[in-house]
Amino acid sequence: MSRRALTEAPHRIQVVLNHDKRDQFKSQVLEHPIKREKTQSFQDERFSDIVKELNKLIGLSNVKEFIYEIYALLHMAKCRQEAGLVSNQQMLHMVFKGNPGTGKTTVARLMGRMFKDMGVLTKGHLIEAERADLVGEYIGHTAQKTRDLVKKSLGGILFIDEAYSLARGGEKDFGKEAVDTLVKSMEDHRNDFVLILAGYTVEMATFLQSNPGLPSRFPIQLTFHDYELDELLQISDLMLDERQYEMSIQAKNKLKHQLIYEITHFGRQFSNARFVRNIIEKAIRYHAVRLFSQAGLSRQELMTIEAEDLVEKNTIH
Repeated sequence: MSRRALTEAPHRIQVVLNHDKRDQFKSQVLEHPIKREKTQSFQDERFSDIVKELNKLIGLSNVKEFIYEIYALLHMAKCRQEAGLVSNQQMLHMVFKGNPGTGKTTVARLMGRMFKDMGVLTKGHLIEAERADLVGEYIGHTAQKTRDLVKKSLGGILFIDEAYSLARGGEKDFGKEAVDTLVKSMEDHRNDFVLILAGYTVEMATFLQSNPGLPSRFPIQLTFHDYELDELLQISDLMLDERQYEMSIQAKNKLKHQLIYEITHFGRQFSNARFVRNIIEKAIRYHAVRLFSQAGLSRQELMTIEAEDLVEKNTIH
């Protein structure tokens, strides 16, 4: 485990797997499945599909490690139950901390599928929400809106982005009512849904202290780190490849300098993979406009994004 991942270890559910055993576990799932009962083999195959999707994601090493750990934990709980041993129910509500575009929603969707495959959730669907979806305009309205949202989430995951905004209005703000209702719902529907609160790292730490009941109810706190420059370039290559496009050398150099500028000048406001997706999609539109009036286009011309197709910096925010 990297030094950065080690600093996060105290606030994650820990599974007793040393490095060798953990690596062995990963290779068994991906390359050499253990011969077990048909039902268990099916679960391993399903998890292998999720692992393949995870491995397509650039970076997120600490998040990927955590997902291996949680799968192992849930699998061992089933094995203990079958052996007649005590198998305590794990609390799986989580806090995702990090800047925009770092993969939080994508990972939440994958977790929903994994929890369904493991029998933790009955549906595994993801309901995305923000402050406006929970907070009403008068006393009592907020509680009802929040309960309705929880009801839609039963059997799956309720993912609340920028959750810290629920505590920004002070004591008289209806956001506090939404938080109180969520806390009660976590008790009333203990095993029916998973709640994930997401947002900026510092703001989420402050938010968790706004309600005495919150920290203990979220034993899992994952940090989604900003992507490095090389990772962002890999993400751009992956996005282009999926759409059957590629960049010329000049376009790649222009994108690289653009990313350096954005990272340097916008700091945590930089939207990481979201910025890359936006710039790629706009480049594809500019590419189409540039070639629209030309006849007899070659396959290579139809695929290649040139430097002139890339939007100038500061124009896509």
